[in-house]
Amino acid sequence: MRWRNETRLPAGLYEKSMPNDLTWAQKLQAAKDAGFDYVEMSVDESDARLARLDWTDGERDALRAAMRATGVRIGSICLSGHRKYPLGGPDAAKRARSLEIMEKAVALAADLGIRTIQLAGYDVYYSEGTAETRKYFSENLAKAAILAARGGVQLGFETMETPFMDTVEKAMHYVTEVDSPYLGVYPDSGNLTNASLIYGKSVASDMETGRGHIVAVHLKETVPGKYREIPFGTGHVDFATITKKAWSLGVRRYVAELWYKEGTDWQQVITDAATFQRKYLDAAEDAANA
Repeated sequence: MRWRNETRLPAGLYEKSMPNDLTWAQKLQAAKDAGFDYVEMSVDESDARLARLDWTDGERDALRAAMRATGVRIGSICLSGHRKYPLGGPDAAKRARSLEIMEKAVALAADLGIRTIQLAGYDVYYSEGTAETRKYFSENLAKAAILAARGGVQLGFETMETPFMDTVEKAMHYVTEVDSPYLGVYPDSGNLTNASLIYGKSVASDMETGRGHIVAVHLKETVPGKYREIPFGTGHVDFATITKKAWSLGVRRYVAELWYKEGTDWQQVITDAATFQRKYLDAAEDAANA
Protein backbone atom coordinates (compact mmCIF):
# COMPACT_ATOMS: atom_id res chain seq x y z
CA MET A 1 0.00 0.00 0.00
CA ARG A 2 1.35 3.41 -0.94
CA TRP A 3 1.21 6.40 1.36
CA ARG A 4 -0.77 9.21 -0.22
CA ASN A 5 0.01 12.86 0.37
CA GLU A 6 -3.58 13.94 0.89
CA THR A 7 -4.43 17.62 0.95
CA ARG A 8 -6.24 17.34 4.29
CA LEU A 9 -4.62 16.55 7.61
CA PRO A 10 -4.66 12.80 8.35
CA ALA A 11 -7.02 11.89 11.19
CA GLY A 12 -6.27 8.80 13.27
CA LEU A 13 -8.47 6.61 15.46
CA TYR A 14 -7.45 4.74 18.61
CA GLU A 15 -7.98 1.00 18.24
CA LYS A 16 -9.75 0.62 21.60
CA SER A 17 -12.68 2.65 20.28
CA MET A 18 -13.81 -0.54 18.51
CA PRO A 19 -14.84 -4.00 19.78
CA ASN A 20 -11.96 -6.35 20.58
CA ASP A 21 -13.44 -9.23 18.62
CA LEU A 22 -13.22 -7.52 15.23
CA THR A 23 -10.55 -8.67 12.81
CA TRP A 24 -7.93 -6.17 11.73
CA ALA A 25 -9.59 -5.92 8.33
CA GLN A 26 -12.88 -5.09 10.04
CA LYS A 27 -11.27 -2.49 12.30
CA LEU A 28 -9.49 -0.77 9.43
CA GLN A 29 -12.63 -0.76 7.28
CA ALA A 30 -14.74 0.58 10.17
CA ALA A 31 -12.26 3.39 10.69
CA LYS A 32 -12.35 4.21 6.99
CA ASP A 33 -16.16 4.14 6.87
CA ALA A 34 -16.30 6.50 9.84
CA GLY A 35 -14.04 9.02 8.11
CA PHE A 36 -10.61 8.27 9.58
CA ASP A 37 -7.37 7.91 7.65
CA TYR A 38 -5.41 5.57 9.93
CA VAL A 39 -5.61 3.55 13.14
CA GLU A 40 -3.41 3.66 16.23
CA MET A 41 -2.67 0.13 17.46
CA SER A 42 -2.73 -0.62 21.18
CA VAL A 43 0.03 -2.70 22.76
CA ASP A 44 -1.04 -2.53 26.39
CA GLU A 45 -0.04 -4.61 29.40
CA SER A 46 -2.45 -7.48 28.68
CA ASP A 47 -0.90 -10.75 27.57
CA ALA A 48 -3.03 -10.76 24.41
CA ARG A 49 -1.77 -7.40 23.20
CA LEU A 50 1.82 -7.92 24.31
CA ALA A 51 1.74 -11.11 22.22
CA ARG A 52 1.48 -8.90 19.14
CA LEU A 53 5.16 -8.14 19.59
CA ASP A 54 5.84 -11.79 18.75
CA TRP A 55 3.57 -12.10 15.73
CA THR A 56 4.75 -14.58 13.14
CA ASP A 57 5.58 -13.60 9.58
CA GLY A 58 2.19 -14.95 8.56
CA GLU A 59 0.36 -12.80 11.09
CA ARG A 60 2.26 -9.73 9.97
CA ASP A 61 1.56 -10.52 6.34
CA ALA A 62 -2.15 -10.78 7.16
CA LEU A 63 -2.14 -7.30 8.64
CA ARG A 64 -0.24 -5.93 5.65
CA ALA A 65 -2.85 -7.49 3.38
CA ALA A 66 -5.65 -5.90 5.42
CA MET A 67 -3.98 -2.49 5.13
CA ARG A 68 -3.63 -2.89 1.36
CA ALA A 69 -7.21 -4.10 0.94
CA THR A 70 -8.77 -1.27 2.94
CA GLY A 71 -6.35 1.49 2.06
CA VAL A 72 -6.01 2.29 5.78
CA ARG A 73 -2.70 2.02 7.60
CA ILE A 74 -1.70 1.35 11.16
CA GLY A 75 -0.17 4.77 11.63
CA SER A 76 1.15 4.50 15.17
CA ILE A 77 1.40 2.28 18.23
CA CYS A 78 0.21 3.26 21.70
CA LEU A 79 2.69 1.31 23.83
CA SER A 80 1.31 1.19 27.36
CA GLY A 81 2.72 -2.24 28.18
CA HIS A 82 5.40 -0.45 30.19
CA ARG A 83 2.87 0.16 32.94
CA LYS A 84 3.33 -3.48 33.96
CA TYR A 85 7.00 -3.63 33.01
CA PRO A 86 8.28 -0.10 33.67
CA LEU A 87 11.53 1.31 32.36
CA GLY A 88 12.24 2.70 35.81
CA GLY A 89 11.06 -0.24 37.88
CA PRO A 90 13.14 -1.29 40.90
CA ASP A 91 12.92 -4.97 39.86
CA ALA A 92 15.82 -5.82 37.52
CA ALA A 93 13.89 -8.58 35.74
CA LYS A 94 11.00 -6.24 34.95
CA ARG A 95 13.41 -3.58 33.70
CA ALA A 96 14.97 -6.14 31.40
CA ARG A 97 11.51 -7.08 30.19
CA SER A 98 10.73 -3.40 29.58
CA LEU A 99 13.68 -3.10 27.20
CA GLU A 100 12.74 -6.36 25.50
CA ILE A 101 9.24 -4.93 24.94
CA MET A 102 10.77 -1.75 23.57
CA GLU A 103 13.07 -3.59 21.19
CA LYS A 104 10.25 -5.79 19.90
CA ALA A 105 7.88 -2.84 19.53
CA VAL A 106 10.41 -0.97 17.40
CA ALA A 107 11.00 -4.08 15.30
CA LEU A 108 7.25 -4.59 14.79
CA ALA A 109 6.77 -0.95 13.84
CA ALA A 110 9.67 -1.01 11.40
CA ASP A 111 8.43 -4.26 9.89
CA LEU A 112 4.90 -2.93 9.33
CA GLY A 113 5.86 0.57 8.21
CA ILE A 114 4.60 2.20 11.41
CA ARG A 115 6.47 5.42 12.03
CA THR A 116 5.52 6.46 15.56
CA ILE A 117 5.37 4.75 18.95
CA GLN A 118 3.74 6.59 21.82
CA LEU A 119 5.39 5.92 25.17
CA ALA A 120 3.56 6.16 28.48
CA GLY A 121 5.18 8.90 30.54
CA TYR A 122 5.71 6.91 33.75
CA ASP A 123 8.90 5.91 35.53
CA VAL A 124 6.74 3.41 37.45
CA TYR A 125 2.98 2.98 37.52
CA TYR A 126 1.94 0.54 40.23
CA SER A 127 4.33 1.81 42.90
CA GLU A 128 5.68 5.09 44.20
CA GLY A 129 8.43 6.76 42.21
CA THR A 130 11.79 7.44 43.87
CA ALA A 131 15.15 8.90 42.96
CA GLU A 132 16.18 5.36 42.04
CA THR A 133 13.22 4.78 39.68
CA ARG A 134 13.89 8.10 37.97
CA LYS A 135 17.54 7.13 37.55
CA TYR A 136 16.65 3.77 36.01
CA PHE A 137 14.06 5.48 33.81
CA SER A 138 16.64 7.90 32.43
CA GLU A 139 19.16 5.14 31.78
CA ASN A 140 16.71 2.87 30.00
CA LEU A 141 15.13 5.72 28.08
CA ALA A 142 18.50 6.46 26.53
CA LYS A 143 18.72 2.80 25.51
CA ALA A 144 15.18 2.96 24.09
CA ALA A 145 16.11 5.98 21.97
CA ILE A 146 19.04 4.06 20.49
CA LEU A 147 16.74 1.15 19.65
CA ALA A 148 14.35 3.58 17.98
CA ALA A 149 17.17 5.17 16.00
CA ARG A 150 18.28 1.78 14.74
CA GLY A 151 14.75 1.06 13.54
CA GLY A 152 14.09 4.55 12.20
CA VAL A 153 10.97 4.84 14.38
CA GLN A 154 9.93 7.98 16.25
CA LEU A 155 9.15 7.75 19.98
CA GLY A 156 6.88 10.27 21.66
CA PHE A 157 5.99 10.67 25.34
CA GLU A 158 2.31 10.83 26.12
CA THR A 159 1.57 13.44 28.77
CA MET A 160 -0.14 11.44 31.49
CA GLU A 161 -2.56 11.86 34.39
CA THR A 162 0.06 11.58 37.12
CA PRO A 163 2.47 14.31 38.34
CA PHE A 164 5.54 12.56 36.98
CA MET A 165 4.83 13.64 33.38
CA ASP A 166 1.51 15.45 33.06
CA THR A 167 2.84 18.40 31.05
CA VAL A 168 4.88 18.91 27.91
CA GLU A 169 7.40 20.85 29.97
CA LYS A 170 8.04 17.81 32.19
CA ALA A 171 8.34 15.53 29.18
CA MET A 172 10.84 17.91 27.63
CA HIS A 173 13.14 17.46 30.63
CA TYR A 174 13.77 13.89 29.46
CA VAL A 175 13.72 14.73 25.75
CA THR A 176 16.46 17.29 26.38
CA GLU A 177 18.39 14.93 28.62
CA VAL A 178 18.42 12.08 26.08
CA ASP A 179 18.96 14.50 23.17
CA SER A 180 17.96 12.14 20.37
CA PRO A 181 16.09 13.05 17.17
CA TYR A 182 14.09 9.87 17.76
CA LEU A 183 12.54 10.97 21.07
CA GLY A 184 9.85 13.63 21.28
CA VAL A 185 6.52 14.40 22.91
CA TYR A 186 3.05 13.09 21.98
CA PRO A 187 0.73 15.28 24.10
CA ASP A 188 -2.74 14.28 25.23
CA SER A 189 -5.10 17.26 24.95
CA GLY A 190 -7.33 16.12 27.78
CA ASN A 191 -4.52 15.37 30.21
CA LEU A 192 -2.90 18.72 29.44
CA THR A 193 -6.18 20.50 30.04
CA ASN A 194 -6.58 18.93 33.47
CA ALA A 195 -2.94 19.69 34.29
CA SER A 196 -3.49 23.34 33.36
CA LEU A 197 -6.01 23.60 36.21
CA ILE A 198 -3.45 22.22 38.65
CA TYR A 199 -0.51 24.39 37.64
CA GLY A 200 -2.23 27.52 36.37
CA LYS A 201 -0.39 27.43 33.05
CA SER A 202 -2.31 27.50 29.79
CA VAL A 203 -2.23 24.46 27.53
CA ALA A 204 -0.93 26.55 24.63
CA SER A 205 1.99 27.93 26.64
CA ASP A 206 2.85 24.45 27.89
CA MET A 207 2.78 23.08 24.34
CA GLU A 208 5.12 25.89 23.30
CA THR A 209 7.83 24.39 25.54
CA GLY A 210 7.89 21.41 23.18
CA ARG A 211 8.41 23.42 20.00
CA GLY A 212 10.31 21.34 17.47
CA HIS A 213 9.76 18.11 19.41
CA ILE A 214 6.02 17.33 19.22
CA VAL A 215 5.43 14.33 16.96
CA ALA A 216 1.63 14.02 17.16
CA VAL A 217 -1.32 14.90 19.42
CA HIS A 218 -4.01 12.79 21.07
CA LEU A 219 -7.37 14.54 20.92
CA LYS A 220 -9.29 13.41 23.98
CA GLU A 221 -12.07 14.97 26.04
CA THR A 222 -11.86 15.34 29.82
CA VAL A 223 -13.55 17.07 32.72
CA PRO A 224 -11.78 18.31 35.87
CA GLY A 225 -10.44 15.32 37.79
CA LYS A 226 -11.55 12.72 35.23
CA TYR A 227 -9.29 11.63 32.40
CA ARG A 228 -11.14 9.24 30.13
CA GLU A 229 -14.45 8.11 28.67
CA ILE A 230 -15.87 11.63 28.39
CA PRO A 231 -17.80 12.07 25.11
CA PHE A 232 -16.42 14.68 22.74
CA GLY A 233 -18.07 18.03 23.18
CA THR A 234 -19.25 17.41 26.76
CA GLY A 235 -16.03 18.30 28.59
CA HIS A 236 -13.77 21.30 29.02
CA VAL A 237 -11.02 20.75 26.43
CA ASP A 238 -10.51 23.75 24.13
CA PHE A 239 -9.92 21.79 20.93
CA ALA A 240 -9.90 24.92 18.75
CA THR A 241 -7.00 26.47 20.64
CA ILE A 242 -5.10 23.20 20.95
CA THR A 243 -5.33 22.24 17.27
CA LYS A 244 -4.39 25.76 16.14
CA LYS A 245 -1.43 25.77 18.50
CA ALA A 246 -0.37 22.30 17.38
CA TRP A 247 -0.54 23.42 13.75
CA SER A 248 1.71 26.39 14.52
CA LEU A 249 4.19 23.96 16.10
CA GLY A 250 4.32 21.89 12.93
CA VAL A 251 2.11 19.00 14.10
CA ARG A 252 0.26 17.22 11.31
CA ARG A 253 -0.76 13.95 13.01
CA TYR A 254 -3.77 13.69 15.32
CA VAL A 255 -5.48 10.67 16.89
CA ALA A 256 -8.97 10.68 18.41
CA GLU A 257 -8.73 8.75 21.68
CA LEU A 258 -11.95 7.17 22.90
CA TRP A 259 -13.04 3.79 24.22
CA TYR A 260 -15.61 1.25 23.10
CA LYS A 261 -18.52 0.69 25.48
CA GLU A 262 -20.52 -2.49 25.17
CA GLY A 263 -24.13 -1.92 24.20
CA THR A 264 -23.51 1.36 22.42
CA ASP A 265 -23.76 2.09 18.71
CA TRP A 266 -19.98 2.21 18.47
CA GLN A 267 -19.98 2.77 14.71
CA GLN A 268 -22.03 5.92 15.15
CA VAL A 269 -19.81 6.97 18.05
CA ILE A 270 -16.63 6.79 15.98
CA THR A 271 -18.34 8.46 13.02
CA ASP A 272 -19.36 11.33 15.28
CA ALA A 273 -15.79 11.45 16.63
CA ALA A 274 -14.40 11.72 13.11
CA THR A 275 -16.76 14.58 12.30
CA PHE A 276 -15.86 16.33 15.56
CA GLN A 277 -12.13 15.90 15.00
CA ARG A 278 -12.26 16.94 11.35
CA LYS A 279 -14.07 20.18 12.21
CA TYR A 280 -11.16 21.34 14.35
CA LEU A 281 -8.41 20.07 12.07
CA ASP A 282 -9.93 21.82 9.06
CA ALA A 283 -10.45 25.01 11.04
CA ALA A 284 -6.82 25.02 12.20
CA GLU A 285 -5.59 24.56 8.66
CA ASP A 286 -7.98 27.18 7.25
CA ALA A 287 -6.90 29.70 9.89
CA ALA A 288 -3.25 29.12 9.09
CA ASN A 289 -3.85 29.56 5.36
CA ALA A 290 -6.11 32.61 5.68
